[in-house]
Amino acid sequence: MKTRGRPNAPGNMQSKLLAALAMVTLSPAFLSGQTMGDVNPLSQNLSQLPPAFAGSVPAGKASGTVLELSLHDALDLSLKQNLGLIEGTQDIRSAQAARLRALSKLLPDINARIAESVQQNNLAAFGLPPFPGVPQIVGPFSLSDARASLSQSLVDLSAWNKERSASLDQRAAQLSYADGREIVVLVIADLYLQAVASSARVDAAQSQLATAQATYDQAVNMRKAGVVAGIDVLRSQVELQFRQQQLLATRNRFAKDKLDLARAVGLPSGQEFNLADKMPYAPAPAVTLEKALADAYANRADYQRAQALLRSAEAARRGATAENFPTLGLDGNYGDIGRTFGHSHGTFSTAVALNIPIFQGGKVRADTLQADALLERRRAELEDTRGRVDSEVRKAFLDLQSAADQVEVTGKEIELATETLTQARDRFAAGVANNLEVVQAQEALANANETYIESVYAHNIAKASLARSVGLAEKSIKAFLAEMH
Repeated sequence: MKTRGRPNAPGNMQSKLLAALAMVTLSPAFLSGQTMGDVNPLSQNLSQLPPAFAGSVPAGKASGTVLELSLHDALDLSLKQNLGLIEGTQDIRSAQAARLRALSKLLPDINARIAESVQQNNLAAFGLPPFPGVPQIVGPFSLSDARASLSQSLVDLSAWNKERSASLDQRAAQLSYADGREIVVLVIADLYLQAVASSARVDAAQSQLATAQATYDQAVNMRKAGVVAGIDVLRSQVELQFRQQQLLATRNRFAKDKLDLARAVGLPSGQEFNLADKMPYAPAPAVTLEKALADAYANRADYQRAQALLRSAEAARRGATAENFPTLGLDGNYGDIGRTFGHSHGTFSTAVALNIPIFQGGKVRADTLQADALLERRRAELEDTRGRVDSEVRKAFLDLQSAADQVEVTGKEIELATETLTQARDRFAAGVANNLEVVQAQEALANANETYIESVYAHNIAKASLARSVGLAEKSIKAFLAEMH
C-alpha cells in the first residue's frame, strides 16, 4: 500500500513544531526589525534639521590603533569639524561683508591721483578766431598734477539705518552659529548615547544567549534521562535560535550606530574606535520650571537671533522710509599742478551739497513695502520662537520626569523578572513544570532589560534636551549627563 508523504516523520514533525513555537516565541518587535530604541522622538526631531549638522569634514587619515572615544572627545571633535558649524562660520563672514558694504556709504571715500600728460591743442577747435602773431596750434606742452580727493556723506539717515540693519544681521549670524553649536552638542550626545545603548543591548543579548544555551543543554540532558518530553527540547531550541538571531541583529545595529557617530564627529573613514563611556543613571539636577524658562529666554541663541532679526527689520524699515529725506555731502580735493612738479602750485576745491529727492519713480514706496513685509514676518517669527522655547522647556521637563519614573519602575521589573526566571528553571529542573515557564520568564527578563536600557537612554537624553532647551547645552551638558566614567 502506497502512502502520500510521511506526516508523522520526525523531521517534518520537528519542522512544524519549530514553526509553531516560533510564532509564539518571537516578539513582534523582532519580526518587524524594530526595538524600543528605534522609536526615538528626539532622533525624529533631529532628522528634521539641515543635513549639514549630521555631516562633517574628516581630518587626517585612519590610524592602525583603536581609539578610545569618550563623550567629551566626541563633542570637542564635532565642534571643530561639524559641517553645519563650518557653514555657519562662512555665513558670519558673508554677513560681515554685507555690513562693511553698508558701512562704506557712511565712511569717507579718499583717492589719490598722480598724472603726467603732454598736450597739443588747436585753438580753432575751441571757437577762437585767429589773431595776428598768435599760433593756432599750441604745444606740445606737459602738465603735471598730483591730487587727493575726498567724498564724505555728512547726513544720510537712509544709509545710517541700513548700516544698522546690516550690523544686526551680522549679530544674528553670530547667534545662529552659537545656536548651531548647541544643536551639534545635542546631536552628538544623542548619537553617542544611542551607540552606548546599542552596546548595552549587545551585552544583554549575549547574556540572554548564554541563559538560553544553558536552558537548552539542561533540556537535552533531561530528555536523555527520560524526565521531560521532546517538546521541551524543541521549545528550548527555538528560544536558543531566537537569541542567536537577536545577538546578530543587535551587533549589526551597534556597528551602524558607531558609523553614524563617527560620521557626525568627523573621524577619518575606517577609523576603529571603542566607546570609552558607559551609560550611567544619575538623577537630574534640581531645576524649577520657572527658573528654566527664565534661563531659556536669557540664554537661547535662537531666541536672541529672532530678536536681532526683528531689530534689523525695524532699522531696514526706517532706512527705506529715509530714502525720501534730503542728504548732505562733502566733496573736496587738494593737489599740486603745473607744467612740471618743479614749476607747480597748490590748488584745491571744496563743495558742500544738499541733495533733495523730489521724484524717484516709486522706488521708495517699493522699498518701504518690502521692508514692511519683512518686518511683519520677523515679528511673527519672534512670537513663534517664544512659543517654541516655552513648549520645548515644558516638554523637556515632562520627558525628564517620565524617564526618571520609568528607570525606577524598570529597575524593579528586572529584579522581579530575574527571580521569576530562577524559580522557573528550578521548577523545570525539579520536574514540577515544563520549560514553557522558563521560556516565558526568559522573554520577560529580556523585555525588562530592553525597557531598562531604553529608559536610562531616555533619561540621559532628556537631561541633554533640558540643557539645550534652556540654552546651556555646550556649557552644562556634561554636568547634566553626570560622570560617564
